[in-house]
Amino acid sequence: MKVRRVVFEFGEYDLETLLRWSSSSLASVRCAERAHMVLMAATGFSDTVISQDLGVSAPRVRRWVARYAKLGLQGIEKDATRAGRPRKVNIQQVVELTTQTQRPAATHWSTRTMAKEVGASAATISRIWRMHGLKPHLSKTFKVSNDIRFEEKLTDIVGLYMNPPERAVVLCCDEKSQVQALDRTQPGLPLKRGRAETMTHDYKRHGTTTLFAALNILDGSVISQCQPRHRHNEWLKFLKQIDANVEPDLQIHVVLDNYATHKHPKVLKWLAKRPRFHMHFTATSASWMNMVERFFRSLSEDRLKRGVFKSVDDLVTAIELYVLEHNETPKPFVWTKSARDILEKVMRAKAKLKTVQSE
Repeated sequence: MKVRRVVFEFGEYDLETLLRWSSSSLASVRCAERAHMVLMAATGFSDTVISQDLGVSAPRVRRWVARYAKLGLQGIEKDATRAGRPRKVNIQQVVELTTQTQRPAATHWSTRTMAKEVGASAATISRIWRMHGLKPHLSKTFKVSNDIRFEEKLTDIVGLYMNPPERAVVLCCDEKSQVQALDRTQPGLPLKRGRAETMTHDYKRHGTTTLFAALNILDGSVISQCQPRHRHNEWLKFLKQIDANVEPDLQIHVVLDNYATHKHPKVLKWLAKRPRFHMHFTATSASWMNMVERFFRSLSEDRLKRGVFKSVDDLVTAIELYVLEHNETPKPFVWTKSARDILEKVMRAKAKLKTVQSE
């Protein structure tokens, strides 16, 4: 058994007090435990032996024995004084600084810079931001349409989505142009436990293709065609494919943007001979009206963004396989917002923009 050298001697009063604390049922549990520590330490037992006997940690034994050696009975009778209550942070000040000011020589605040500004911890700032739904590190792009026929076009297209006409098919059409066949300069490492899949930041370009797509809003199926360019000739070729794929007794309502090729004289001449085609143009700067954009986003995220393509043919094959798999179990994108709700939101945005510009 290891023993320790006695580092202090008791006076008569201290010894009587320590013995009374260690055996009295009236003394607090803490005082009794600390008195036992001091008595055993003075007898020569090591910190390890004392900790095992009392069921506490050795550092705890060392701390209280040292406090007795330094301060006497007063050192173990009461807990050490702790720091006072942390100063309160002005939450309103943090919110106002975050939303109404910019950090000097920067565009936004971080938790650390805000913490330094108001004299709080970064964790406190983080909690305040979460409480108020603030995310200064993020930003989103937007564009409010200035189309003078915005309300008319919005009502027309949303009406098609929410109440499609009978004996008709509604197709959201657009081109995803300049889709690049990108090949990485070095092979990446596969996904494994504790490590994400890796890809080189640089790449080789092997050409581009343009995807023409028409999304059926009722069943979610897609008519697609990849072509090397996206002029009016290619658009007309795609319209002919739509005409061939849709049953001849059905009307065709096409939602599309204002790209010049969609209104080319040759295209308009072809449409004039096919009265079952009804073209519904979205408002300018309002591509979100066209639900095929949602399909393009899924295609980019699921297949193109991390894809490796050795040639344009590889890229086209990958796109066609994705569309084929999508059409095996299609799922429509459901439009939920009414035209009135959207219009009210746009009007609020315009009013806010006018307020900001006038300030």
